[in-house]
Amino acid sequence: MISSGRLRRAAPAALFGVAGVAHLLRPEGFDAIVPRVLPGRPRWWTTGSGWAELALAAGLALPATRRPASRAGVVLLLAVWPANAQMALDAWRSGSVARRAVTTARLPLQVPLIRLVAAAGR
Repeated sequence: MISSGRLRRAAPAALFGVAGVAHLLRPEGFDAIVPRVLPGRPRWWTTGSGWAELALAAGLALPATRRPASRAGVVLLLAVWPANAQMALDAWRSGSVARRAVTTARLPLQVPLIRLVAAAGR
């Protein structure tokens, strides 16, 4: 059985790992939500965030780097919040009711995710 402390530390690493792989293997969906105000091509931001998420997954998995990786993970989650807002705005412009609901609900759900990542560093 996995202890709650071990799960609390492993879950953020797994989430960042899955997200990083998704960004690199299926970048098109992520490209679409890169805020238009950012310079450069969306693919650059998608690829960069995917590699950052993989680095954070590794950092969170290793006890020696868990604390700084946790702090960096919180920063990354705050930095990508505008992409989630962009996705919600796009859904409100031309999405289905279900898509509007999911993308809007995702915005406040970022808070418990940030707390989970922060707790992994303790």
